[in-house]
Amino acid sequence: MQRLIEAIAFLDPARARIELAQLATDGGNGVVQRMESMLAAAPDPDQALFYLASLKQKQPAAFQSLTPSAPGLQYLVAVFAHSRFLAEELLENPQWMDQLLAAGDLDRTLTAEEYRLRLEEFAGAGKLEPLTLALYRRRQILRILLRDVLGQCALPEATEELSNLADAILEVTYQRIRGELLARHGQPMGAGADGTPVECGFAVIALGKLGGRELNYSSDIDLMFVYGAPGETTGPEPVTNKEFYQKAANRLTDLLSTYTSEGLGYRVDLRLRPDGSLGEVCISLEAAKNYYQSRARDWELQMMIKARVAAGDPLTGRELLEFVEPLTYSTTLDFSAVEALSATRERISEKLAARNRARSGKTGLDVKLARGGIRDIEFLVQCLQRLHGGRVPWVRRGGTMLALGRLHDKDLLSPGEYSRLSSAYQFLRNLEHRLQYAEDRQTHTLPAGVREMEVLARKMGIGTTGDAAAGAVLAEQVRKHLEEVAEIYERVIHAQRPVHASPTAEAPTPAGEPNGAAPATAGSEVPPPAPSNLVRFLDQRAPALAAAIGRANLRRGRRSFEHFLEEIFPHNEWLDWLEADQTLDGYVFDLFEHSPFFAEQFIRTPELLEELRAVAGGEPAAPPPRERALVLDDPADLRRYYRREMVRIQCESLCLRTPVFETLARTSELADAAVAASYRMALRQTLETHPPEAAGYRAEGQMMVIALGRLGMREFDLASDADLLFVAPDADRGEQLFWTRVAGRMIGIITAYTGDGVMFTVDTRLRPNGREGALVQSESNYQEYFEKNAEAWEGIAYMKSRAVAGDLGRATEFLNRLQQVDWRRYGQSGRSRKDLGPMRMRLEKEQGAENPLKAGRGGYYDIDFALMYLRLKGAGMFFTVLNTPERIDIIEKMGHLERSDAEFLRGAATFYRSVDHGLRLFSGHAEGSLPNSESQLETLTGLVSRWTPDHLRGQPLQQELARIQERTREFFDRIFG
Repeated sequence: MQRLIEAIAFLDPARARIELAQLATDGGNGVVQRMESMLAAAPDPDQALFYLASLKQKQPAAFQSLTPSAPGLQYLVAVFAHSRFLAEELLENPQWMDQLLAAGDLDRTLTAEEYRLRLEEFAGAGKLEPLTLALYRRRQILRILLRDVLGQCALPEATEELSNLADAILEVTYQRIRGELLARHGQPMGAGADGTPVECGFAVIALGKLGGRELNYSSDIDLMFVYGAPGETTGPEPVTNKEFYQKAANRLTDLLSTYTSEGLGYRVDLRLRPDGSLGEVCISLEAAKNYYQSRARDWELQMMIKARVAAGDPLTGRELLEFVEPLTYSTTLDFSAVEALSATRERISEKLAARNRARSGKTGLDVKLARGGIRDIEFLVQCLQRLHGGRVPWVRRGGTMLALGRLHDKDLLSPGEYSRLSSAYQFLRNLEHRLQYAEDRQTHTLPAGVREMEVLARKMGIGTTGDAAAGAVLAEQVRKHLEEVAEIYERVIHAQRPVHASPTAEAPTPAGEPNGAAPATAGSEVPPPAPSNLVRFLDQRAPALAAAIGRANLRRGRRSFEHFLEEIFPHNEWLDWLEADQTLDGYVFDLFEHSPFFAEQFIRTPELLEELRAVAGGEPAAPPPRERALVLDDPADLRRYYRREMVRIQCESLCLRTPVFETLARTSELADAAVAASYRMALRQTLETHPPEAAGYRAEGQMMVIALGRLGMREFDLASDADLLFVAPDADRGEQLFWTRVAGRMIGIITAYTGDGVMFTVDTRLRPNGREGALVQSESNYQEYFEKNAEAWEGIAYMKSRAVAGDLGRATEFLNRLQQVDWRRYGQSGRSRKDLGPMRMRLEKEQGAENPLKAGRGGYYDIDFALMYLRLKGAGMFFTVLNTPERIDIIEKMGHLERSDAEFLRGAATFYRSVDHGLRLFSGHAEGSLPNSESQLETLTGLVSRWTPDHLRGQPLQQELARIQERTREFFDRIFG
């Protein structure tokens, strides 16, 4: 027992010790041992222990019956720790727990019909009394609470079941009352459409939370009573239908709301009926229609969004609801009405909050009425439903959670808005429930005491027993949710209709009603989607930007752009940039419309807008990337620098239509800078951790780093791999282990995966003997390998090489010597021709199907192999670096290319690189073929046209590609035979 006292932070250890001793007497020690973990997990172990001891004292037989089973003890601790009013109820009616255990149905939601049948059985055949209804409700609340706190149901299931319970009580109560009235007054009758007598129906229409099937544990229920038509009853004491149903409505209200020793059934609120508290308690269907058609105020129409038939005759109720629905949604985009309604609602909330505080004497935060609270979310959702429901019937749903999901489905809430609103709503409603089921009181106010806040936090799953900070954590979470909701509320509700908003269709009204509008036919033109909530609000905050958005007519990038706006909206400076700079606006729209990859980058890191602003402002070129990168000492800083520079280069490519080979050269310079900076960092780190073995050896960057492939040709692009070689001078081969460590660290710095991604991938397989060869090899090893073992394709690979880090001068001389070996072995003899042709065909067979742009028939490899062969023929002339256009120029000047072939190859190379570059801008990685999606192909065509000459834009992209492939293969065949 002492161990249990020490293990659980009881608020009153002395009382807990007494109560534990009481439980341990008369063979109860087993209970004490088994409930340790349950009490430790309970939000209020003091209260749970108190009621367990009270149960044993007042109901010893029930205690002995319930506590031996694990579920029985678990259920008791759960109820006792969460709800004082249900704990008191169990002390009087412990058999309720026995019945719950026997039923074994806590894993499912009961329907209204199941609750109705159980109430009929519970009430028996006698006269229905208020006490019976109050007892039945409490018994079922016990079941729902257990499902809730034990995690057997989520919030939507709990509120649905609470609503099902209320529906059942309403239905049974009304039918009992109706039976009594029928016996006395007879059947109410009215006239049908053809004048024949018909039974007059009566509907109990639920509004508010009950109407939306989102009832609280201790909610009022908002009701409206409607009967079918005027007429008279047929019994011994005839009365008018109006009198009959007024008696039914009054009797129903009294039965539900009469206070008893067990509380009451429900507080019934009839103030939302036509004409409010001044109106008839029960109104005819025709009078209700006239009211909503001609006199209902805007908020009364909005209130009907949640209306549904909860009891009585469903046909009577549905006739009214179907009549009102088009009136409710007829004010599409009527922002002035929304503004007026918003102001009215805020005044009401302020009065209610003040009145509630005065009544309770509490000053705690009201999570329902506070700015950004539950009522704001519900009101916001209803406004959006009204604004768009005329055009999008899908969003016409009563429940707030369901409506949030459907508004998001139709892009009327952005992903960010939906996520924050739904998270806040579920959190605040769960919090509201835990406030209410403690005492069965309709409260929404957070407690002021530290102890009470700690217990409440534990009920919300925050903190552990005795954690004094739990209450503060809860308060902070509440504050965060309220602020996020308030920010969205301000944006959406206080937005005025912008001048650029697209007109939307008015909601159809029933034929024969005023305006005579017939329902829209299936073939009628569907209007374009309305501007988003955030864009509408921009009309106040940033009207120039809002107008620019309207003119831009974003299609593919609309959703991601609005998500980006959400991210930058709290930052006034960024928003001011967009408001003041139309050029910047155009660039942002262009980026989001054509590059989903960079759109996502801007959403994740909105400060990248600074780079695009620099592009739009035409800022002069900064110092070369190598100079800027070499001052960095931290790999993380280097990665951030690389990312921002890459964004700027690619934005210039997209927005300024920079020639593709110029963009590739700049990207190559950036990669060079990253390699050089990582070399310097790796060298410093290795010297600190694993210095050279030889005494007095000075490591000062002797190792040479050589790039091959696209980086070697200065045609590096977004998401390219870097083919790198690491070469040590012969004089330094004794420190090969040291330089291998430096090279390994370099690769690690460049390729490290972080939250910012990787800079680029490094491939070292082109070194002598590939993966089997040492990572760092000496100059003489390379030269010997090329003189004796290298194959023709390796000669080609090394024709596209250049020094990028280390001793650049020595590395360039080394590459010159290797090229002379290539020329002697392959160029002079022409041997390369018979080796390269079959190698190209093998690549086509192995890779052409997956990568037709590069390896397929007539793909880029045809150009590359042909140019390398022709260069090899003249390899005696050394050039530090040549990209593809420069290779074509040199070969033409050497007399190995006809002028017409050279002109074609320049255009074809530009076309291939443009297509590849466009695919990378779109997706963020390399692609081997054109996209299958028409939308993506359209985007790619728009990108490629920015970088290709006019004569390559005359036909669809697929046809232009086929033409170039055919002529490229014809040229290749002429070279290789």
